[in-house]
Amino acid sequence: MKYFIVDAFTDQPFGGNPAGVVLLDSETFPKEELMLNIAAELRFSETAFVRRHSAQEFTIRYFTPKDEVDLCGHATIASFSLLHHKGLAYGPCLCHTKAGDLYIEAGEKVLMQMAKPRIVAAINDPEEVYQALGVKAYRPAMPVQIVSTGLPDIMIPLRDVAMLQSLRPDMEAIAMITRKYDAVSYHVFTFAGDEHTAHVRDFAPLYDIPEESATGTANAALTHYLQKNGRIPSTGDFSFLQGEVMGRPSVVATRVAPDGIIYVGGTATIVAKGELLV
Repeated sequence: MKYFIVDAFTDQPFGGNPAGVVLLDSETFPKEELMLNIAAELRFSETAFVRRHSAQEFTIRYFTPKDEVDLCGHATIASFSLLHHKGLAYGPCLCHTKAGDLYIEAGEKVLMQMAKPRIVAAINDPEEVYQALGVKAYRPAMPVQIVSTGLPDIMIPLRDVAMLQSLRPDMEAIAMITRKYDAVSYHVFTFAGDEHTAHVRDFAPLYDIPEESATGTANAALTHYLQKNGRIPSTGDFSFLQGEVMGRPSVVATRVAPDGIIYVGGTATIVAKGELLV
């Protein structure tokens, strides 16, 4: 099996969000235990295992170092950027995932259709949510809600960029709270009044990811959240700056089509390749 290290949501090496991508050369996926061991060995937040059916049809499974997840935005962008670069995918593609079938536009910039967006629940008393970030006695101007475009994430508004960058997250508490609400991550955001729709940080310690430098699915969920809360138009193109505190700034682009479908997109850079001898 060939594996690659691909930085998603950036056009520069060592920026964006790195993912492992394993291109399978068999008709079936390896055993789950082996895929989990490979993901743990590669040590990225997610590793994608890609099975190619044709130039327009693929199946992808995603593993963190700890568990399998139904969908990962940045690993999907990384996978299709790699496939396009190698001449294995082009134009509109169908991608089968555990979160459902996704439509992908494979090119120099990859656009990925997300699952139907929905607000899962509101957290009416978010005090413990903020305390886990080291923020006390804060009353947000917008609601704390769990939103999904394939994976449920907790949308958490903050006052400004200074507050966002000075967070002191308690990973054990965040893991406990995300487990309590059956969510994947804390997706914390604020507005800066610049060219980006929002600045964001994402914490998913429940899945052994303390912080992620670019998160496609969560920013798609944030796009839906901002629409439903009247902060952005019902259609258009938006961008989210993530990874600043980590020294890996990433720009995650989203698009809302007239039919309400949300797409997540970006570029990616291949930084390494190798062969798995298992």
